Amino acid sequence: MVARLVIAAPSSGAGKTTVATGLMAAFAGRGLAVSPHKVGPDYIDPGYHALATGRPGRNLDAYMCGTEQIAPLFAHGARGCDLAVVEGVMGLYDGAAGQGELASTAQVAKLLRAPVVLVVDASSQSRSVAALVHGFASWDPEVRLGGVILNKVATDRHETLLREALEESGVPVLGVLRRAPAVATPSRHLGLVPVAERQAAAVEAVAAQAEQVRQGCDLEGLLALARSAPDLHAEPWDAAASRHGVPQDAGGPGDAGAATGPLAAHGPGHRPVVAVAGGAAFTFSYAEHTELLTAAGAEVVAFDPLRDEALPEGTRGLVIGGGFPEMYGEELSANEALRKAVAELAASGAPVAAECAGLLYLARSLDGHPMCGVLDAEARMSPRLTLGYRDAVAVSDGVLAPAGTRLRGHEFHRTVIEPGAGAQPAWGLRQPEPRVEGFVQGGVHASYVHTHWAGAPAVAARFVERCG
Repeated sequence: MVARLVIAAPSSGAGKTTVATGLMAAFAGRGLAVSPHKVGPDYIDPGYHALATGRPGRNLDAYMCGTEQIAPLFAHGARGCDLAVVEGVMGLYDGAAGQGELASTAQVAKLLRAPVVLVVDASSQSRSVAALVHGFASWDPEVRLGGVILNKVATDRHETLLREALEESGVPVLGVLRRAPAVATPSRHLGLVPVAERQAAAVEAVAAQAEQVRQGCDLEGLLALARSAPDLHAEPWDAAASRHGVPQDAGGPGDAGAATGPLAAHGPGHRPVVAVAGGAAFTFSYAEHTELLTAAGAEVVAFDPLRDEALPEGTRGLVIGGGFPEMYGEELSANEALRKAVAELAASGAPVAAECAGLLYLARSLDGHPMCGVLDAEARMSPRLTLGYRDAVAVSDGVLAPAGTRLRGHEFHRTVIEPGAGAQPAWGLRQPEPRVEGFVQGGVHASYVHTHWAGAPAVAARFVERCG
């Protein structure tokens, strides 16, 4: 099994992404095949990981996919690699609210039997760092804390004080990083700015992160720690084998309504084209979605709503994921030809799956800019952040799932949508309060809820079947 490390921190903002991405790029620069992973539902960090490694960034989400899928998904992504680097989420022991350790970095590290490196923001402490590290190392004896990387260290004297303090903790220091503005990645209302929106600057930032890690970290020590991980006996996840889905235990999202053999239905010579939105406005996607659509018999073709004036030739189904359409409202609106094509496809009854940004794009307008007009709804920016995992049940039969299907998802947006009268909702949600959400309209399934189809693979099979 591949050597592996989990990069964690006491809290958000300590520098996990900088360190994890820098390590990925530094090890890739040494000729190693590095597999990048991210704990949780984050879409943006994996873009930087992919830039650092040349491989798709993959998420490991125990809430949406189920605990039993973590090791197989990891093995699938890491197949053929020399090293895997897993970036954690929030603080090491933070997981789904009210669910104990579920979906925490610590849980994923245990499921992967992987050593953890703790990234500590040391900017405002000296000897107290030892107490902090000791606490994280001793909280859960099943979590193996193999080392610490000290971030934002001010001076040589500061470094000496920190190292002396940590000698008492028994946890080795595997890196010391000074404050470095060049490695910073700009943020806005939903976190880091995605790679697709700043490609050249992102390449420079990742190169700077790699150089900072090379200078400040013990790469040989980190590699030795990664190679000390015990064998992980897990059959790699396989999209074709899993596409029908099975009911999950309490750690998983549930059954998405098994489909009935899309590959056989379409035959070897007929692969319906499923257009998948991409480009700078629609950057939120999981690699497994495309793999599942392909395994279910589709020909997946990407297109960019900011640039392409028509859907891919022969489009029979449309997937529009998340992203930042609010940053590109004027440009999306200006592409009237594509907006008309999307509306015509939806009116034909073809299956259309839209999540979050896709939902906004299908509305009549977004912040006053005309959108596709598929849905009788108006969308606008909001000062309020809506964020968190969701337990969802389908309240209407749709192209993704029949009514009564239960699965798990995630919301992450600063927009609101005001539906017109008579809208048929997509999901019933239990948290943070009971409510219905989204739209089912003909072949359209549009919602704020992001889902990970590896946790409910029959979703993709059902969708492709309806492409006809």
